[in-house]
Amino acid sequence: MNDSPGWASPGSAPSDGDNSGTPPVSEPPERAHASSKWSQDQPPAAQWSSPGAGQSPPPPGWAGPQQGHGGWGQVPGQPPGGNWNQNYGRLPAAKPGVIPLRPLGVGEILDGAVSTARAHWRTVLGLTLAVAVVSQVAQLAATRFLLPEPATIDPGATGPEALSQALDSLQSSLLALMPSVIIGQFATLFTTAVLALVASRSVLGRPVSSGEVWTEARPRLLSLFGLLGLLIVMFSAVTAVGVLPGVLLGGGGGAALAALGGLAACAVTLWLYVRFIFAGQALMLERQGIRQSLRRSAKLTNGSWWRIFGISALAWLLAVIVAMIIALPFTAIAMAVDSTSFDSILNGSTPDFGWSYLIISGLGGVIASAVTYSLVGGVTALLYIDQRIRREALDLELARAAGVPGHANPGS
Repeated sequence: MNDSPGWASPGSAPSDGDNSGTPPVSEPPERAHASSKWSQDQPPAAQWSSPGAGQSPPPPGWAGPQQGHGGWGQVPGQPPGGNWNQNYGRLPAAKPGVIPLRPLGVGEILDGAVSTARAHWRTVLGLTLAVAVVSQVAQLAATRFLLPEPATIDPGATGPEALSQALDSLQSSLLALMPSVIIGQFATLFTTAVLALVASRSVLGRPVSSGEVWTEARPRLLSLFGLLGLLIVMFSAVTAVGVLPGVLLGGGGGAALAALGGLAACAVTLWLYVRFIFAGQALMLERQGIRQSLRRSAKLTNGSWWRIFGISALAWLLAVIVAMIIALPFTAIAMAVDSTSFDSILNGSTPDFGWSYLIISGLGGVIASAVTYSLVGGVTALLYIDQRIRREALDLELARAAGVPGHANPGS
């Protein structure tokens, strides 16, 4: 553990299963005795007599019997390590930053993501706004200059002609979505990986500036772009394999085959997305290579796919709701300004969006994307930390790095 916004790979060997250059970390004593839930720093046996007159005072770090309980409480001001509450369980974990240093619940992960964005709002907002502006400009350029003209629909068409026009319109709509989906997904993966550097400081309760994040991220950017490009190609290839046969076949049967293949491709893509969701964090924080980062993510998600999927889906749902609330007023203003597009929608024809509509709606998209990136990125970073706490006792390393009493480095 170091003082940079990220950290190297403390305790990564138990999940890696490969020779990544990081020495293996032995099982911490607290985890080795987790089944019994008893601390090694227990008071002398003579102090465990029943409460009554003449009983000797408890040793330092132990409080007297609690009213209505009969166990031992915590002495105010004493460090949490080795103390026990009235139910003979571990006292609340240390919380030097936005999360307690222990395995996290869903609410704690969501709250920690929001707290990270609030505590480092200048750094988070600067990063997400910059990425959102670039992605929106790229989507705007792709929509305006790269996509073909939308398919025309004849309202009076019937029978096979109407079906053919509907299929052409569906194909045109799917093609129009591709640039936005690819660019948006690339931007999301990028900000998720870089925001892990902010989260790594936030959990320690330390400040971090945009300059520090840039200094830490800059040597890894080339590898990060390579990793994200590989993931996008992987997802696109799976989608093409599922949809392309139906598209080539054409007609009603081809449309049905493309729909079934698309559903299967979405399922496989989703599985791969969750399996490799921590690859960016492994690359940025643990300084792994591209292949090692993919393997590292697969190890961390193994056996926890559904939990990670559920929490990530909840974060995306909340982010989409917030983004819609932000973007809707801008879309309404854009339609009011660009009356041609609004009239086209009312007439049932395909709208030809002008520059005024694209610019105003794009501004709303920038703000909505910045909020989405910060929430999803924060949740993913804390999920990564949570998985390492559960698998590798990373909470002990974080407590030492944060200077929590009772967690000093051995030999210091």
